[in-house]
Amino acid sequence: MRLIVFLFAWLLTVPASADPEFWRHEWPRTDFSRSSVENWGEILSGGPPKDGIPALSNPDFLPVTAVSDISGREPVITLEVGGEVPRAYPIRYLIWHEIVNDQIGDLAYAVTFCPLCNSALIFDRRTAQGILTFGVTGKLRNSDMVMYDRETESWWQQAEGRAIVGALTGTRLDALPGWMESLDTFHRRNPDGLVMAEPDHARPYGRNPYRGYDTASRPFLYSGEPPPHGIAPLARVVRVGDRAWPLDRLARAGRLTEAEVTLNWEQGLASALDTAEIDKGREIGSVRVQDAQGRDLPHDVMFAFAFHALWPQGTWMLGQ
Repeated sequence: MRLIVFLFAWLLTVPASADPEFWRHEWPRTDFSRSSVENWGEILSGGPPKDGIPALSNPDFLPVTAVSDISGREPVITLEVGGEVPRAYPIRYLIWHEIVNDQIGDLAYAVTFCPLCNSALIFDRRTAQGILTFGVTGKLRNSDMVMYDRETESWWQQAEGRAIVGALTGTRLDALPGWMESLDTFHRRNPDGLVMAEPDHARPYGRNPYRGYDTASRPFLYSGEPPPHGIAPLARVVRVGDRAWPLDRLARAGRLTEAEVTLNWEQGLASALDTAEIDKGREIGSVRVQDAQGRDLPHDVMFAFAFHALWPQGTWMLGQ
């Protein structure tokens, strides 16, 4: 099979529908009486149990100049916080772990990556309920990762940073202005930057367990509507708030200024969800989004089906 030899192909033993009673045995601490989910059948098991995909916390880092085993084309998620040394989190690690809980000074944050919807976001873990620590439920909703916090075991929609089940239902995490770019691009801009070191787990880092996924005709475990305007479900779009710009439109233009934001595209970034080896993935380019003052803005480069499912009233920025 070209489409994934999905790392967890054995997972197709999921029920056709679910309700809170089905999940209680695995999640006795979760308050299922509180939820914004109207149709429990939307939440499916992706296969792995709770923490079957192990989130990471407080990883080690290397100077970017000391990194020799990662190709310069490989994607990293970058976080640049004023006054702190910039950090890069390689997708070759996040594709296997999906969440990294980390901290710089007083800023506690979670770096998240959902391969099935290509959503890569960094969230502030500081909330009115205290600092939260996140793990992976093994559940999917609209093919997007459902995270959970270890403090209350509430469930969170990753692409939105919003609690959808449990005591914290309705709580939203603040997104930080991180972005995905190549290791080479990060190195050029931050010669003194730090790169997350390889985790101490038995994983074939650098390999893509979702080979061929981003050129597939349909998403994994998704039964919702396709995107409008003839956009392919697995086409990438740049989401800023509730607006989405097709990535191919931005790549042709190189730069777009619309809706009071400026989007820039730069070549040199490999897709992590294409070939078996991440560094051999086809060119997709990286994106930076800034406001009128040149400040970086939170944004996501996600698959079109996920944007349509989670922002059904969102605006598609198609140009003329």
